[in-house]
Amino acid sequence: MSTKNQIPDEYPLYVAGKAAKTDQWLEVHHKFHGELYAKVALADAKTIEKATAAAVKAEAEMAALKPYQKQQILLHCVKRFKEEKNLLTEILIAEGGKPRTAAAAEVERLINTFQLAADATTQMEQGRLLPLAVTPAAAAYQGMVRHVPIGAISLISPFNFPLNLTAHKIAPAIAAGCPFVLKPASLTPISAIKIAEILAETDLPKGAWSILPCDRTAADSLVTDDRFKMLSFTGSDQVGWDMKARAGRKKVTLELGGNAAVLIEPDTELSDALIDRLIAGAYGQSGQVCISVQRILAHADIYAELRKKLVAKVKKLKASDPDLETTIVGPMIKEKEAVRLKKWLDKAEKKGAKILTGGTLEGVLFEATLLENVDEKLEIYKDEAFGPIAILEKYKSFEQGIAKINSSRFGLQAGVYTQNLNKMMYAWQQLQVGGVIINDIPTFRVDNMPYGGVKDSGLGREGVHSAIRDMQEERLLVIKQN
Repeated sequence: MSTKNQIPDEYPLYVAGKAAKTDQWLEVHHKFHGELYAKVALADAKTIEKATAAAVKAEAEMAALKPYQKQQILLHCVKRFKEEKNLLTEILIAEGGKPRTAAAAEVERLINTFQLAADATTQMEQGRLLPLAVTPAAAAYQGMVRHVPIGAISLISPFNFPLNLTAHKIAPAIAAGCPFVLKPASLTPISAIKIAEILAETDLPKGAWSILPCDRTAADSLVTDDRFKMLSFTGSDQVGWDMKARAGRKKVTLELGGNAAVLIEPDTELSDALIDRLIAGAYGQSGQVCISVQRILAHADIYAELRKKLVAKVKKLKASDPDLETTIVGPMIKEKEAVRLKKWLDKAEKKGAKILTGGTLEGVLFEATLLENVDEKLEIYKDEAFGPIAILEKYKSFEQGIAKINSSRFGLQAGVYTQNLNKMMYAWQQLQVGGVIINDIPTFRVDNMPYGGVKDSGLGREGVHSAIRDMQEERLLVIKQN
């Protein structure tokens, strides 16, 4: 029997650590074939209230978990994820439309993220000494600071990395000692439910966690309820900033969109490896990545050569079935998004943009598209395309290129190709982004590095260690010595 045939048709939700079904179902469709793939139990307001109350009640028990206990829980997940690799890969292909190679890579990142969190439970410092004898009046005082869990937190994860970006919320929450309620993306909820199945096997306090597929209306309390001490959201900038405005007193971290740029200096060899990296960053997973390469800035001295090489290789890409090992560009997440992007493209072409290759749409398959001469006022340039489109543009000086990158309202990550150390340091100092990647694409990410943006790209940082710290607060102890 194939792995695909082992996937059940119906999935429960998990409320207060227990599987449950409701009288409402969320239908999940295969993103390439379009047919009904599975149904997932849908939470209503009553279910969310039960989960919220249970998480708040479990705060003390979660906070009391010892580092070795949290590590054992996380390592059990690592072990089980490894055993379920093939099944998890098939689910990503079906519910997310991910090309097979990208799906397998995401499962590996899921495993790595939980492993990093397991390591962090025993490796991260739990606190520090604070010297208070900085004035004669404080000479007899000693200070100590410890990191304590912030309390119950609400988590909302996106569709584009339904395993790993869910892991980037759940694994740090466990390591930090925080109960949580998570809403997975409605387009890709099964991945989170598979994580829930494995969490249910662990010694986590049963009321301390819930994973609840639900619609936006029912999920509103995850944003507004002051019993949650923190909200962590990954998704669009419009939705994220609206949530922050309504979140009340709770702490908020936002991992939002981008339109990442890569700048290429003339001291860089335009090798096949570099061209392949640009293509992977722009068109991998159909460009549905927050740090997908959307803008390629080439110095005037190398623009023509880069253009020629890039067009030749992009022309060879064909959007196709994500089940194939050879597929790089699979389907977009839904036809509505593909149609939206095609409208943006048509508008740009009418305004003078030149389509160097691609530009065709068939259902949810959008061909890899490369543009030049794009009006910077248009949506396809200034907003997040979130599809297989990249824009090639020219700059004359390094400073001008950096300024072009900074002109965006987004600031997630940027890539800079140069062999000049002074230019590397200038880029690091001047670029208004959360991360500067030298001699690689902005799509590069390792799961332990601080990850997040500025401007409309968000607030706060993910990455296992950074997320754990965000989910904790400092508690001070002062001792007067006689």
